Amino acid sequence: MSVRIAIAGSHRVGKSALVDELAAALPGYATVDEPYVAMAEDGHEFADPPTREDFEAQLGHALASLAEAAPRALFDRSPVDLLAYLTEHDEADDDDDDDAWLPRVRAAVETLDLIVFVPIEAPDRIAAAGQDDHPAWRRRVDARLRALLVEGELGADVEVLEVHGSVARRAQAVLARVRPPRPPAP
Repeated sequence: MSVRIAIAGSHRVGKSALVDELAAALPGYATVDEPYVAMAEDGHEFADPPTREDFEAQLGHALASLAEAAPRALFDRSPVDLLAYLTEHDEADDDDDDDAWLPRVRAAVETLDLIVFVPIEAPDRIAAAGQDDHPAWRRRVDARLRALLVEGELGADVEVLEVHGSVARRAQAVLARVRPPRPPAP
């Protein structure tokens, strides 16, 4: 069975750990690094914190990665994540045309079979989240992703699964959705 899965969520929610867990459980699946990591490895220098232009570049990279990826792939981030970061960026204002990205993002994510939304949980499951320099931004991005994915504001025809709990529990929820059911024993 070929399935393309993107793991979505704000920073420091455990997306990469979930990708690693799923990759171990789904042999033969390619893993696609989040755009920030892939671009940094290619020499792109990001501002700290990343600027809107940095997020636009990451969004372009994410769209290209979706177009080029294998039919059996696990994506660490979705284009929707980057759209949420753009719209919730401190430099964003009413004049920004983030809606121009919507048709491209919608079309790209409709090539996915599943988007797994990893929300911020209370208490926070990631210890490093307490050291975040931008906790309000993180929460705004989380709320925007919920609106786009779970509440359907994106308007994309793609299944969204929200997961909670430990990495193992999150992975079990995803695997229950993507693995074919076992036939009953004779």
